[in-house]
Amino acid sequence: MPIVVNLDVMLAKRKVRSRDLAEQVGITEQNISLLKSGKVKGVRFDTLEKICAVLECQPGDILEYRPEQEE
Repeated sequence: MPIVVNLDVMLAKRKVRSRDLAEQVGITEQNISLLKSGKVKGVRFDTLEKICAVLECQPGDILEYRPEQEE
């Protein structure tokens, strides 16, 4: 998939646990886990905004575009 989720990297950099992020953002820890693994089809802007506020980062720190390699 061309969009890569680097949420786990930001959590490690900020030394924040998934459980704490979930509580502060107001979503379940399971949804944080799904987002970290990239198994979601989308994320609401208000959720992304809250994640960025808690982690003090920009959306580009969490989401990255990587073009697929043509064979």
